[in-house]
Amino acid sequence: MPLLSADPTAFPAEPPADVHDHAVIAAHDWAAFSALDEMADHWARPDWSDGARAYYWMLAFRDEPELQALALRCQDALAPLGLDPVPADGLHITLARVGSPGTVAPARLDDLLRAAEPALPASFSVRAVPLAGSRGAVRLSLAPWEPLLRLHAALVQAGRATGLEPKKLTAVFRPHLSLAYNNRPRPAAPVAEAVAGLRALPSVEIQIRDVQLVELRREGRAYCWNVLKSLPLA
Repeated sequence: MPLLSADPTAFPAEPPADVHDHAVIAAHDWAAFSALDEMADHWARPDWSDGARAYYWMLAFRDEPELQALALRCQDALAPLGLDPVPADGLHITLARVGSPGTVAPARLDDLLRAAEPALPASFSVRAVPLAGSRGAVRLSLAPWEPLLRLHAALVQAGRATGLEPKKLTAVFRPHLSLAYNNRPRPAAPVAEAVAGLRALPSVEIQIRDVQLVELRREGRAYCWNVLKSLPLA
């Protein structure tokens, strides 16, 4: 598995000291978020304007009632901030961008799926550990990172073998699960203060049994997708 590296475009820019330890990962994410002065508008993205579409690898959680209940509890508590909550059926972990429908033919997606299927790791579980955030979202930390990094590396290798290698490699992957997107520039301190009051909530275990290749699209201030293929983990 590739070593993680520092990258100013990633958040946190520096990787945690230990990708296995829940406490280390949670503390590292929180330190990065609580050090922010300003939050940015998540939707101010020229490459992701309303209606934009792209193929992505992701982990979708449309049947995880405990995770959905935790998300709703956090979103209700944060409602006075006016963030854009991720709907219960939209909770996901973004893994890697594959390409756009205008540049990637369906036959190449079939090649990618054939390359990925035998390379996938065994199923595993992660915990959604205390709430934290980034420059543009409030999100749950995930731990351990190690199995997610192994999965990401397998998908990168499949992409490399079929000429669809993601631009962001595993070295700069920072696993997380967003619960609400920030929709305007604002001071970070009030958001961090609200989030801090929710960090004692119990964590939730998430079973990762398959990975989805999807066509992701932006609809206003939300993400939607169609699953093209779901591949079971070994």
